[in-house]
Amino acid sequence: MTQPPRSPSPTATYRLQLQPDFPFAAAERAVPHLAALGISHLHLSPVLEAVPGSTHGYDVVDHTAVRAELGGETGLRALAATARSHGLGLIVDLVPNHMAVPEPMSLNGPLWQVLRDGPASPYARWFDIDWDAGHGGRLLLPVLGGRIGQEMRHFRIEGEVLRYHGHAFPLRPGTAGLPPARLLDAQWYRLAWWRLARSELNYRRFFTISELIGVRVEDPEVFEATHGTVLRLIREGVIDGLRIDHPDGLVDPGGYLARLHERTGGRWTVVEKILTGAEQLPDSWACAGTTGYDALRHIDGLFVCPQGAGRLFSHYRDFATPLADEGGDWEETVRRAAYEVVTHELAAEIERLVRTAARISARAPETGDHATWALRHALRELLVRLPVYRPYAADPTRAGRDAALLDAAAAQARTAFRVPEEARAVDLVRDLALGRLTDAPDHGSTDCADFTARFAQTASALHAKSVEDTAFYRYPVLLSACEVGGDPGEPAVAPEVFHAYCARLQRDRPVAGTVLTTHDTKRSADVRARIAVLSECPDRWRDVLGAMAGEAVCGRTASGVDGLGPADPMVSWLAWQTAFGLGAAGDGDPAERVVPAVLKAAREAGLRTSWTERNAGYEEAVEEFVRNGPCGPTAAPLAALDGELAPFIRANVLGAALLQLTMPGVPDLYQGTELGYAALVDPDNRRPARFRPELLTALDGGGAPRDLSGEKLRLTAAALRLRRDHPQWFGAAASYEPVYGEGPAAEHCVAFCRSGRVLTVVTRLSLRLVETGGWWDTLLRLPPDGPWCERLSGRELPGGAVVGLSELLAESPVALLVRD
Repeated sequence: MTQPPRSPSPTATYRLQLQPDFPFAAAERAVPHLAALGISHLHLSPVLEAVPGSTHGYDVVDHTAVRAELGGETGLRALAATARSHGLGLIVDLVPNHMAVPEPMSLNGPLWQVLRDGPASPYARWFDIDWDAGHGGRLLLPVLGGRIGQEMRHFRIEGEVLRYHGHAFPLRPGTAGLPPARLLDAQWYRLAWWRLARSELNYRRFFTISELIGVRVEDPEVFEATHGTVLRLIREGVIDGLRIDHPDGLVDPGGYLARLHERTGGRWTVVEKILTGAEQLPDSWACAGTTGYDALRHIDGLFVCPQGAGRLFSHYRDFATPLADEGGDWEETVRRAAYEVVTHELAAEIERLVRTAARISARAPETGDHATWALRHALRELLVRLPVYRPYAADPTRAGRDAALLDAAAAQARTAFRVPEEARAVDLVRDLALGRLTDAPDHGSTDCADFTARFAQTASALHAKSVEDTAFYRYPVLLSACEVGGDPGEPAVAPEVFHAYCARLQRDRPVAGTVLTTHDTKRSADVRARIAVLSECPDRWRDVLGAMAGEAVCGRTASGVDGLGPADPMVSWLAWQTAFGLGAAGDGDPAERVVPAVLKAAREAGLRTSWTERNAGYEEAVEEFVRNGPCGPTAAPLAALDGELAPFIRANVLGAALLQLTMPGVPDLYQGTELGYAALVDPDNRRPARFRPELLTALDGGGAPRDLSGEKLRLTAAALRLRRDHPQWFGAAASYEPVYGEGPAAEHCVAFCRSGRVLTVVTRLSLRLVETGGWWDTLLRLPPDGPWCERLSGRELPGGAVVGLSELLAESPVALLVRD
């Protein structure tokens, strides 16, 4: 890795999701408890001015101000001062890729000026707008509830402002007195029906969210303007490090990070980059590493039984009878979802690329001279076959790898053409995507560079929308595997693969982030830990659903879920697993949390209903089913299964927590996850944080944990304090050595030693372990020297001792041994 962080790295961070109901002052009150827990830094969600009421802060409207609803800069400074007094620093989430298109538009000052003054505005360079994409050289704003003719009666002029319901738009100077139709035509923007966004939009957006407009942070002037406040707060010692949101949306992530590294003085920075398969972060990126979804995948996979997952798929297939491309086969499901997204949700982005490619083709007959339809077809076929989020043409260290990926995708894409000669359009698109074609200096065009950048940005949006936001919801076999960065097609991870990953992380990115739960995970770590146990008992899961007969399937006891269509066993399977994963969390009605999660899943899947094409009858039937079934009186078999599997759920929960806290990297804990924390997809996982300082005090006073939540807190505090007190055992200069069990049940033990001083021992696939007779005479050889003290029980063992795992793990499925 080039340019490593020059600032001290955190030993552990703690993510706080700031919002009006949990402002800086609330975070400040939590500081003493979090410091006692053992973290080194608070990790704050975005702090700059956002759309009023935002519960996440990613919809930034003003980069020059700290968000007033959170307490403003005064509140942030007070939080920083209190944190400093307790030995803590601040890490802040930064959003360089986009800004909000808010209601009213005046909240975003730079965008307001662009709407008023058009391309001549000094702020026009801020935003990624294609002024030549039709619309008479105007910016399309798809904000109308209907076609413009139907909505005209809702427009009104107030001085120099055009109003439409809660929206406000600036009028182009000198146009206020024009008749309504001429006035609308005279603006630098075109107000349009919201449904036109998918095919007619002419600004880059965040994925498919038209309310977030892309920012051209690659422009040095825009970088300085949008980063000035945060850079000042870093210089003044308020902020210590950064998390970078969605770097794959940027033209040149590597170039951006190099500039950021220079301007921050090398502060610790992690990036929200999702790696797929064996993909690794580009070596040239000047950052500590990713935020840690790759670590999540490797940890979760250890607790999935590969044989059981395969059998669970067979039961799912019998229960749901899905078509291959609607959840019956993972690769086919992903491919269909990608085709749908690339032809529908991202149609506008594709057409922008097609226009650019057509201009290039017309100027370069030796490699071009392709029909527009062929370029469009080639572009779609190449994009849907790209196995990673995006290529990085501007990064020479990735040239070979990206070329191999795109060559393989191109070979497959050519087969989609009937005429081989027309398939040569694929070669042009591939070469443009790899940056092999450049613009002639005397032509004055930037089309080639523009295509290369936008291909990568579009590829990233396509992968996120088709895999994370569609296919994950169409393939609910094992919901714990349907997580950001996960691979539902191959959910299990062998211990040797985990050890290889950790060794590489320690070697290449030793202070990268690691996570188990975030504001973006679809299910919290504890929910996933519960669901993962089902891979060890697939037949029991089949029997639980089978015991409920027709009541297990939404719509099977009536004329259909929407009165016309058939029953929906797929959403039923998902609903039952969701309810099982949530368990008996909280005191309220679980249906109030499960219903929104299941409806969101159904809309994201887009098979029977969607966000834009709501099927009210279907959704009402789904809600009724969830309330009466998974969260109702017919769920008794689910509760019984919960009780039977409690010991094995405990092993998964504690095992995953200890692995994250002691493996290479900097663990980031999401608010509340030091305790038992069951949360579903947002907004469920963004509720204001709750803390239990009295429970930590009781444990520190010698009290014994009363439940799994108390056990998890004790374990978390012990590991965090160990990292805080001995950072050299875990940091960049530390070491990682796998330790292997010996005996018939060795595969159920995952153990490693950090710097010869800390030994982590975790039980995996504990249900299968019990079913095969337990540990028997499986042994673990402790590293030499000693003695070793087990921090959870206080027991001491001599260095080099050979200890039976049945003895070492008699009271707990995990052990944390330390050689002081």
